Amino acid sequence: MDIVPSRVFSGLYIIIDTVFLLILGALLFFSKRRRAFYFGLFGGLLYFLVDYGIFYLALHARVVSGAPTGPFLFWLSMSYGFTNFAWIYLMLDKDEYRVEWSVFIFFYWIAEALLAQNFGSSWPLISISRTTTSYHGVMALIMIVGYLILIVENIFYKKKINIPYILFIGITVQLGWETALLVTGIRQSGLETLVINSLIETNLGLPYIYHIHSFIDKRFGELPPP
Repeated sequence: MDIVPSRVFSGLYIIIDTVFLLILGALLFFSKRRRAFYFGLFGGLLYFLVDYGIFYLALHARVVSGAPTGPFLFWLSMSYGFTNFAWIYLMLDKDEYRVEWSVFIFFYWIAEALLAQNFGSSWPLISISRTTTSYHGVMALIMIVGYLILIVENIFYKKKINIPYILFIGITVQLGWETALLVTGIRQSGLETLVINSLIETNLGLPYIYHIHSFIDKRFGELPPP
């Protein structure tokens, strides 16, 4: 079985989304949530390394039509990489306004897609897709190993890691993204893609991100409320 995530959208979507990224980045930076801000930048660069370096160059799984591949994938990676990693960091911080941040991110994803559809009819269409046969199994393995480490830490080292909360973050962040794409018509594939991607694609990194977050807190101290 090959899940083929694909998207088709107006070029105006890129402009609107870039405005969103600037707003989100400014809100994070000037509300003193700078660890989340810098972690978001790290996430964007990591997504670019994976999407362009691995999916496109190494595996030839990524296809882009209607835009120059390199610059387009850099925007795409910064878009979801920055947003997802910043959102995850806020959730792991248990930020007192994490509900407000979540509402803002999810509904902006919905709004920007609808705005681009409404006002972007004269803009060129961009379509992207990627096959998943060559790497979804590897992703699942990385996820299982990560959660196994957390389970072992709880059972044998008596740690009190809230694994259900980490699972909730990992699934919800990707589910929000996939749902926004699906209900606005950008994502061409259906429920199967939404379920598989939501269970694996962001969730695979959460055990490791949890440890990175814990290390940062131990090294630099937990953040006081903004």
